[in-house]
Amino acid sequence: MNNINEIDTFVQKDNKYDENQIQVLEGLEAVRKRPGMYIGSTGPRGLHHLVYEIVDNAIDEALAGYCTEIDVEIEPENIIRVCDNGRGIPTGIHPKEGISAATVVYTILHAGGKFGGGGYKVSGGLHGVGASVVNALSEWLEIRIFDGEKIWFQHFERGSYNEVLKEIGKTTKTGTEVRFKADSKIFETIVYETDVLLKRLREQAFLNAGIIINFSDTRDNEDITEETLHYEGGIKSFVEHIHKTRGLEKLHDEVIYINGQVGTSTAEIALQYNDSYNEIILSFANNINTADGGTHETGFKNSITKVFNEYGKKFNLIKENDKNLTGDDVREGITAIISVKMTDCEFEGQTKGKLGNPEIRPMVEALVTEKLMNYFEENPAVARAIFDKALNAQKAREAAKRARELTRRKSALESASLPGKLADCAERDPNFTEIYIVEGDSAGGSAKSGRDRKYQAILPLWGKMLNVEKSRIDKVYGNEKLIPIVTALGTGIGEDFDLTRLRYGKIIIMADADVDGSHIRTLLLTFFFRFMRKLVDEGHIYIAQPPLFKVYRGKQVRYAFNDEERDIYIKELAGDSGAKVEVQRYKGLGEMDPEQLWETTMNPETRTIVRIELEDAIKADEIFTILMGDKVAPRREFIEKNAKYVQNLDF
Repeated sequence: MNNINEIDTFVQKDNKYDENQIQVLEGLEAVRKRPGMYIGSTGPRGLHHLVYEIVDNAIDEALAGYCTEIDVEIEPENIIRVCDNGRGIPTGIHPKEGISAATVVYTILHAGGKFGGGGYKVSGGLHGVGASVVNALSEWLEIRIFDGEKIWFQHFERGSYNEVLKEIGKTTKTGTEVRFKADSKIFETIVYETDVLLKRLREQAFLNAGIIINFSDTRDNEDITEETLHYEGGIKSFVEHIHKTRGLEKLHDEVIYINGQVGTSTAEIALQYNDSYNEIILSFANNINTADGGTHETGFKNSITKVFNEYGKKFNLIKENDKNLTGDDVREGITAIISVKMTDCEFEGQTKGKLGNPEIRPMVEALVTEKLMNYFEENPAVARAIFDKALNAQKAREAAKRARELTRRKSALESASLPGKLADCAERDPNFTEIYIVEGDSAGGSAKSGRDRKYQAILPLWGKMLNVEKSRIDKVYGNEKLIPIVTALGTGIGEDFDLTRLRYGKIIIMADADVDGSHIRTLLLTFFFRFMRKLVDEGHIYIAQPPLFKVYRGKQVRYAFNDEERDIYIKELAGDSGAKVEVQRYKGLGEMDPEQLWETTMNPETRTIVRIELEDAIKADEIFTILMGDKVAPRREFIEKNAKYVQNLDF
């Protein structure tokens, strides 16, 4: 086989470096050697990406007009089965490789029907590595191809095969079935999460109106999950689904739908406003979620800002001397889905997080500008409701600006601009500093006494925190609980945020290990996510893990972080004699003296802190809206669904 090779160089321990150190990886060996280059990671995200690659191939058949139904199943032992009713992978002998075309697709990188051969006009898998990479990273994989007359079969093990594609039966149907088991030697875990797969599959069903995706999880015979995903309304249904699941109150009844085509490229946009203060914009290119945006998203944002201002001036809603509305003003409370499809997608990087096609921006911009303006003129009541919301957002933004300036002037007049309750550290380099945001003055006192003053700062909080999910930025600037945090960190918030001014490399939330403490943590995380998002993105936010129990016998002391550890320590200290062991349940951080707090929760050599990482920004946004928003029903549903996991949480 004429495989594509990857050259990997390394230096041996003796530092000898010559021709013997140049290693050539044949075919799929390169994928197994460097899996992260192809699927992003070998953690849960990479594991689920394997399924997406195979499903994307079936979706491409749907885009080509040949597939109407896809089955996706998680079988016992975490085996994945994906079956579609498309044309079936070609089984004939490839003229160059001398083996079946199906074998070529599953064993040779950058081989497929998406490089201009006429098989696909629109597809997501433009790099052509999907099927072969999944094969390379699977313990085993098998394909069954139905060509309308015969059933073809081939089995692979870690990307290799002993037997060629062979006929195993007759059939009248067409399509492809793929079954595979991820390789436990490659991945940290091979256990799939039902909700993660369902989310992706539901997106695909929304983006391809009319397609049927049948999902099932049969790993547990007593708890089988089955769901059929089918949405004739397409991305309009997607917007409605987002509002329903998050409990958002829509501002107008109808979802505004815009679509158009230029040459072989098409674009469709669905949008609707709600009563929240946050924007939800999801963009896709050839069914692939462009989480980092791109030219299509930029074109959309530019166009709606332009339409709002032109409409406002045309109908005298914006006076001659009034300031224009900004992008933030017009996008407050919007839920929008942007989906473009084209022959040649240009993604930035293999993970396809950002669309780069320059021609898509003016296309989307012109389309939205024309059709949204027409919609506003034909539906003045809807236009006015949305416009009034944007005007209120503008007023709030201006109020926030005045509050910012007032805060700056006040700080300049004071002898010290840092919060009065802040116990700062001596070190000034943020690479070596950390700040503990502590619940309550009592715990704050213990933390101040127990800390290492050189690099640890303490900021106590007291009273009820503001729920920023229900507040605009002007309310945040007027809040006496949040401004000390903003001032202490030094970065500013919202449009003023500047990560380079951050005073502490680690921001550690330290609250009691109870329900109230969990609420404080959630309120603070909501604040950071909504108004200081880069702190989360760059990994600066941490959660302290104070112990729940002190287990002791005489001078022998153990600290337990959960019931299981407590029981283990009781048994350990009691010994064979069954001596009496005392257990103290900490009701709050304030019950610990400074030495105990330092040893258990603040000493870098003995403490446990959890860094907050944002693996799925869209999912995080949804959860914050559900948990901290106004609507009770979605919150109750979330709690009932996830209550079974509470016992596994450490905080």
